[in-house]
Amino acid sequence: MTVTIYHNPRCSKSRQTLDLLTSRGIEPRVVEYLKTPPTAEEIRGLLARLGLLARDLVRRKEAAEAGLDLSLPDDALVEGMAANPAVIERPIVVNGDRAALGRPPEAVLAIL
Repeated sequence: MTVTIYHNPRCSKSRQTLDLLTSRGIEPRVVEYLKTPPTAEEIRGLLARLGLLARDLVRRKEAAEAGLDLSLPDDALVEGMAANPAVIERPIVVNGDRAALGRPPEAVLAIL
């Protein structure tokens, strides 16, 4: 089982989620998405696994700071997320064809 976490080490929820995984013996592949941003195609894949619309995965404050209008169509929002990865909600944990947002961290347990 390969588990991936899209992680921001400065985020407490992201750190808590990573700790939760490792405390259960899971050593996930860690993607620091601010250093290695996902492509628009990767974001679309994450959204499909999460079952969310693009606007549901956008951090509103960061989007406003980046000038990203949440009323844009999904494709435009995804492109904006790829160009400004700080607007992507975190952490995201992926296990195969399933994904969960670690808010709260325990939410990821459903996909393990």
